[in-house]
Amino acid sequence: MIEEILNNWLQYVIFGSLLAGSFIVGFLLHYLIVLLIKLFTRKTETNIDNIIVRHMKGPLKLLLPVVLFNLVLPYVHINKQAMDVIRELFIILFIIAFAWILTKVTSILTDSMKQRYRVDVKDNLHARKIQTQMQVLKRIVSIIIYIITIAVILMRFEAIRQLGTTLLASAGIVGLILGFAAQKTLSTLVAGFQLAFTQPIRIDDVVIVENEWGRIEEITLTYVVVKIWDLRRLVVPITYFIDHPFQNWTRVSAEIIGTVYLYCDYTIPLEAVRRKLREVCEASEIWDKKVCVLQVTAAKEKTVELRALVSATDAGQCWDLRCNVREKLLDFIQKEYGGHLPKVRAFLEKNEFQKGISGEHT
Repeated sequence: MIEEILNNWLQYVIFGSLLAGSFIVGFLLHYLIVLLIKLFTRKTETNIDNIIVRHMKGPLKLLLPVVLFNLVLPYVHINKQAMDVIRELFIILFIIAFAWILTKVTSILTDSMKQRYRVDVKDNLHARKIQTQMQVLKRIVSIIIYIITIAVILMRFEAIRQLGTTLLASAGIVGLILGFAAQKTLSTLVAGFQLAFTQPIRIDDVVIVENEWGRIEEITLTYVVVKIWDLRRLVVPITYFIDHPFQNWTRVSAEIIGTVYLYCDYTIPLEAVRRKLREVCEASEIWDKKVCVLQVTAAKEKTVELRALVSATDAGQCWDLRCNVREKLLDFIQKEYGGHLPKVRAFLEKNEFQKGISGEHT
């Protein structure tokens, strides 16, 4: 091989020059095409072309040099064995570039759907449903593309094809073994499909999971990320939402009713507190003007339990409204009816009182 290279060094120099030149020209062509497309997209109102450019820059950087080199390859005259290896290498690179393009197409579709169905608007229930389906389907399609790409590349090698033919006879036994071994993985994938289409949760849903309040931030094929209110992340297996009960506060609508409990003395004037609750709600911008109720929900040994019900458009605003109502009602009772806060009463019998007095004089 070395002797052949020395004897035909000029041909290999030409081959190397063509290889380097095709890659250089391919990169320059890629840069020029991207630049022209960016100039064109600035004049358009739609954002889809910007999404296409952003995702296709990477695959084109690989695809263009490979295509250019394959165009000049027939004009190169080197050893047939070396030529076969080089041709096979560039076929594999072309397969990788094509698979890369396919995965980017799924990203383009997902991002375009995100632009069309936005979750940062007030009524985002349908948008969250679409985004959840697109996110899960994108991962499923990407995994299928990766598996097919690896299989096609491996089948390019004769030894692997022969090995596959040999193992085909025992595929039934191997399939059973793999089925038992991958039972947990398969159940997780099935749960991912089920979650995508039945949608007990969606992106940006407000949920209570493991006694933690948070929003669904990310859904993958194997786990779900819940962004908790204090910015921690709770990573939960996707099967959890199939096998365990949990609270979804935005399953049908983001509207929610919040509760505020107060404990006062039996002598508290209820109508005055009720009027104050209405005044606080009407003064608040986050009250949705639907529910504002004060009820006595329990009469305990020493106190009465007052429950205020207030409503808001979503869980975050409802939390702020509850805190505001609790603070304003407590301040009102302290200032206007301080004597009606919870108190402990004690009564002494007359003879016990007199014994106490006489004991003091002695």
